[in-house]
Amino acid sequence: MSTASNRTSRLDRGSLHNSRMSTMSGRRQRAGSRAARVTEVQFEEGYSYALRIAYLNYLLQPKKKRKEYVAAPKPVRTHTASNSVGELMKEFVPSGSSSSAANMKLPHSLRQALEKRMEGVLRGTEKLPGYSDAAVKRTFGEAYTAFTADNFRKSIDKDRKIEPLILIFYTSASKAQGRGKAADDDSWKPLVDRHVALFVRLVSSLMRDLGSDQGRPEFMGRLATLEKKLLTNDQDLSLDTNQPGEHKTIEVEIPLTYDVKDMPMVQTVARIFGRTQSEVQTDIDRDLTVWTEEAALKDLKTYQHQLTSNMPGALRSGDFDLDAAYEEWKKTEVHQLAQMMLDLLTVRPDLAKTSTTSGGAASLGGNGGDKPLPIRPTSMYGEDQTYADISRMISSHPDPVAAASVVNQFGYDGSMGFSSLSLDDGASGSSIRAVEETPDFTYIPSDPRSYYKFVLKHAMSYDQLHPDEGTIVSEAVPLHRSSVDLLIELAVHWRIPQFSREVLLLDVASQKYLDLEMRAEEVYEVFEDVKDSASLDHLPHNKKPPHIQMFGQPLHSIERSHWASRDYASYQQILVKMQEAMLRELLEVASQCYEPKPQSIGPTLMFIENHIHSDDAFPQRPEVIAQFAEALTATMRDRAAGLYREFLDTNIPREEDDWDFSHVVNLGKAVVAVCDRTRKRYRKNPEIIGVSPFKELVGTMFPSFEADAKAIIERIVQKAKDRGLEVNLQDGFDLYKELTDIRKIHVESLPGKPFAFHVEGLLEEFVWRWIKGAQERMENIVEEAIKQDQFQVRVQQPGDVPTDDERHSVSIIDTFQAFNQSVDQIYQLEWDDDTHHAKFMTALAKAFTAGIGRYCEIVEQRFAKEMDRPSAQELADATKTTQERWMQYAKDALSNKEKVEPFQFYAESFVKLNNIEYGMQALDALEKAVNVDGCAEVLKRENGPAKPVDRRNTKYVFTIKIVEAEDLKACDPTGTSDPYVVLGDEYQKRLAKTRIIMRNLNPRWDESVEITVSGPLNIIATIWDYDTFGDHDFVGRTSLKLDPLHFSDYLPREFWLDLDTQGRLLLRVSMEGERDDIQFHFGKAFRHLKRTERDMVRKVTDKLVAYINASLSYEALKSLLNRGSLLATSVAALWQKRTASKTQPLTQADIENTLQPLFTYFNENFAIMNQTLTHATMMAVMTRLWKEALMAIEGLLVPPLSEKPSTQKPLTQAEIDVVYKWLEMLFDFFHARNDHGEVLGVPADILKSPKYHELASLNFFYFETTENLIRTSERMAAATAQRAQQQLQQQQQQLPANGIVPGLTMSGRHLSAPPGFGPGAAGGGAFASMGTIRRGKSIMMSRNLGTMRRAKEEKRKDAQADPSDDMILRILRMRPEAAMYLKERHRQKERMAAHQAAAMIVRQSISQGWTGPAFGGAMYSRNNLPQR
Repeated sequence: MSTASNRTSRLDRGSLHNSRMSTMSGRRQRAGSRAARVTEVQFEEGYSYALRIAYLNYLLQPKKKRKEYVAAPKPVRTHTASNSVGELMKEFVPSGSSSSAANMKLPHSLRQALEKRMEGVLRGTEKLPGYSDAAVKRTFGEAYTAFTADNFRKSIDKDRKIEPLILIFYTSASKAQGRGKAADDDSWKPLVDRHVALFVRLVSSLMRDLGSDQGRPEFMGRLATLEKKLLTNDQDLSLDTNQPGEHKTIEVEIPLTYDVKDMPMVQTVARIFGRTQSEVQTDIDRDLTVWTEEAALKDLKTYQHQLTSNMPGALRSGDFDLDAAYEEWKKTEVHQLAQMMLDLLTVRPDLAKTSTTSGGAASLGGNGGDKPLPIRPTSMYGEDQTYADISRMISSHPDPVAAASVVNQFGYDGSMGFSSLSLDDGASGSSIRAVEETPDFTYIPSDPRSYYKFVLKHAMSYDQLHPDEGTIVSEAVPLHRSSVDLLIELAVHWRIPQFSREVLLLDVASQKYLDLEMRAEEVYEVFEDVKDSASLDHLPHNKKPPHIQMFGQPLHSIERSHWASRDYASYQQILVKMQEAMLRELLEVASQCYEPKPQSIGPTLMFIENHIHSDDAFPQRPEVIAQFAEALTATMRDRAAGLYREFLDTNIPREEDDWDFSHVVNLGKAVVAVCDRTRKRYRKNPEIIGVSPFKELVGTMFPSFEADAKAIIERIVQKAKDRGLEVNLQDGFDLYKELTDIRKIHVESLPGKPFAFHVEGLLEEFVWRWIKGAQERMENIVEEAIKQDQFQVRVQQPGDVPTDDERHSVSIIDTFQAFNQSVDQIYQLEWDDDTHHAKFMTALAKAFTAGIGRYCEIVEQRFAKEMDRPSAQELADATKTTQERWMQYAKDALSNKEKVEPFQFYAESFVKLNNIEYGMQALDALEKAVNVDGCAEVLKRENGPAKPVDRRNTKYVFTIKIVEAEDLKACDPTGTSDPYVVLGDEYQKRLAKTRIIMRNLNPRWDESVEITVSGPLNIIATIWDYDTFGDHDFVGRTSLKLDPLHFSDYLPREFWLDLDTQGRLLLRVSMEGERDDIQFHFGKAFRHLKRTERDMVRKVTDKLVAYINASLSYEALKSLLNRGSLLATSVAALWQKRTASKTQPLTQADIENTLQPLFTYFNENFAIMNQTLTHATMMAVMTRLWKEALMAIEGLLVPPLSEKPSTQKPLTQAEIDVVYKWLEMLFDFFHARNDHGEVLGVPADILKSPKYHELASLNFFYFETTENLIRTSERMAAATAQRAQQQLQQQQQQLPANGIVPGLTMSGRHLSAPPGFGPGAAGGGAFASMGTIRRGKSIMMSRNLGTMRRAKEEKRKDAQADPSDDMILRILRMRPEAAMYLKERHRQKERMAAHQAAAMIVRQSISQGWTGPAFGGAMYSRNNLPQR
């Protein structure tokens, strides 16, 4: 056990108290870090000032009006303005400057637009009120006629003055209204003024529609003045509806009720401060005479004086860092004040008439003790005149907003139009208080910022507690619309700048966070909104913006240099205290970060990153962050160590005797679970202020777990061994999976720190135990699978034609399913040691080879038993006596007319053959899944160069191919034998038995057998003659010694072994080392399957070979050629005539009919096979039959290759023609091309095998003279020798750099060839050898289908590349005069084979570094395996 798992250890956190971060380790107390307030606002005072503004808002609302009917008095007014219309035109005389004169001119497009508007009046489509009266239309019609005169149009277009238009209109109105009236009737004259005013109003409206009013404020103002003067003695035009009778409708203002129920904003104040309406009503009634519009105007004038005088009560230049920022703010502030005064005077025009001169007694506030306001000496207007003009303009204007616009256009701004409202500090100093004296306001508190913050805090608190009582303006800020309107009104009247409003909002939100009234995510949203969108300032579309500079702009869009210094300092203080609070919260949450459901740190962390550290205003202090990171790291490590101790106590028993792997697994799962949970939780924000919770968890918990796990595992295994028990395999696998999961996390998170122990080395024995069990079970699995298999095709419904996938049975599927499951088991472990994995796969491959070998053995035995069963005729013959049998033989010999019946194959026999073919495909897929070459490469790198080992412990695999025999003894009365070969060892153990070749003294078996030896072994080959009845006859015997030393070059050899009686036997022997190599095991498994398939196919074709040989025999050929003469002889005998017999010519149909019985026999058998065999297996059977047919044709043409002359006679030209016609017919039959050209049989490239090409070339040499044949053979031999010489020279060019010649020692002497080279290597004729041949098939060349296909293709290419004279030699065997040449050519070929073998050894030596066994080196390679 490691010290890290000590249950009593604790992490010392005393260092936290030695730093500034010591405040973070205690209990969360946000309130302790509140900033000191500048002014302490009392509740009643804050309530009172908020109530005043709300009440003032009520007073300044536009007055509501209602319509009343009043009696129309008789027209008795006196007309004055019309008598002096010329005086009115003086309003449009320019003041003298050129710019003023230009502004008094009409726009270029006004005349055309004016005519269209006048046309609208005449049609009755004018939208403005007052133009639908008939008298008005009559006046406008008269004027329209005058305006459209060509001369007048030219004059107006040239001068663009308003005076001619007004004068002409005045004249036209007088004409229109005075027409038909008496001379003393003046009642129509007021209508003239009224109609002129309507015309002036139409021109003003047209100017605004064209957008020409913006650059002509003076012109528009004079138009308004003119209209007002024309209406001095009349009501508003829109009110005069020309109602008939003695009554008309007028609008009357509704007086104020001064009732709280009519004051929405007052009700908002009452809700915020918890007052009833009656209480608020009492407060308002008490101060009704003080809270007036006059007091509001006085506050504005006082504030304006403080502003312009740079005195307390308003922001001063010292409150800004930059003078330019102050001047810009001040300029806009003055304009805002003027607008506020205009709004106030719009509501109370009578305030403009109040005298405020130094000598006047009236006061704005109604308080006789207030000082009068001084008049600025430079004012352009007297104060009374100024107020009077403004009052007249506002009171008579139908739209107060338009009136304010008009006033602005006349220039009545803070420096001009309201000069009489300003307090000029340049006036007499005797009547002005000290400049630093604090002003006395009615509506403005002493510290507006503090009071505004006070109200804002209470409003937000109330709206948070009552979210459903109003409409929320912003999703981010918890304020209702009514509260927002109140705060905007406060900011307007208390002159709170926009940046101050937003900073105060952030201050209140942060204070609420400190007071635990807002969560981190909520205050984050507030900061986000204030900085980026300012959604609280989004007003309804029909409401004009308040008089606040930069209203609606978010905080980030206002340059910091334009802020007041106090706001900037407050903003910095907010960020500092928020960082302290957020860090405290982070530290508190960090102690819970490994819990199942801790508090989220996302909002807190985002706030710190997005609103504190990324803000330029925040004073960065890296040492604070570093100290916090140290404290956070210590907290996380302490919690991780404590959590691991909890896991240890929960999952590991205290008594060692109770320990097992499941406890370690559970402990690992707990560790992995908390790591996965932590990684997922912090995947988006993996670090908290530079500290990773996941890495701290892994760095603290994993070393402890790794040390503890290693100790516990070792103790569990040791205790199990002491008790003689084994730990459960599945527990070991589960433990490995858990440990590897932990190791993956360890490698990813702690790359510089290795894992505490090698997991694979500690748990390797569990895999080997499982593999050992798999090896032991493998043959049983195969046997059980075969036992349960009925070897039937698997169709969905009876009667269905099975597909290729359904033509193999379940035993082979189950077998390879077991193989694949074994491989998957290793892959599922995800074993992270390539060498171990390669060794595991090698061991499994060995088990697979044993299982496949067992499967092939059992299936082949069953298949052979089914194929060798006696037929019905043979069973009947078995019951006959010996005399009856001999009589039957005689009848059979005399009668050849019986039809040969096809062999009745069992469907299950073909299913077995299909299984073998499926096994090769499945094994090839398994070889790819295992990645055999990759595993072999890994082991090669791991084991390094070859090392010599003890030969006594090495096994070798000899492959003995029984090829053919010659000149065997005849044992049957017919002069033939039915030979077969039995191989046995010196201990009389049967090793193999070949099939029986019927009636043949030169049989060819081409059967192979593998023998595994560990030392020299003598094998004995005995040839027997098969007899149906009685004992089998002895034909001959020979022997061969299999000594691994003699085959240490691993090259295959051919041996002609003389029998002890008569004739000889050809064996082809090759040796391979029995290697514990994955490629070797898979090659051996493939060889098992391939040889089993070959033997089973051969057993199938053997049932047809007898009929093939009979149909393509020499007797059949002679019978075909002599059919004509025999027919003539029979006719002559029948008719007893002595006539000469004539041989009838042989037709094409005769030749074709000869093979029809054979083709019919083939078709009948193929139909049986096609019902069960797969396409691939069917191709294998047909290919084998094609090979048998070619061998039968070859046997007709030439004898086998030998150095001895043959007794076989060459065919005549006619016979040759028939034989090659048969070959052509056989090719077409097996190729089976239909009418559409589609190949249904064996592909042409398979049919055109090397044997086929040899037979095709044989026709060119068959009738050549002996001399020409010998010369051709010599040329081919010379060409072959030349190619061999060129290959040797190429090999010499590839010598090593040290210049050592292959085949020579350092002293220059040639090394001797290994035993077995040369014709007399074995000594005596009994062990005569044809020498070493090129290596053909080996286990390593058969390790998968790919290597097998490549080897076959190379063999085909070699056969085509190297022309051979073998066929010529076989022709020469039928020429007695060539006997001497045959012997000489045979010796020459043996010498050449010896040289080729030596060259091959040289090539192998170069690749092996001259350490091969033939050169004195080790004959063993890695893993104590023999070298190739």
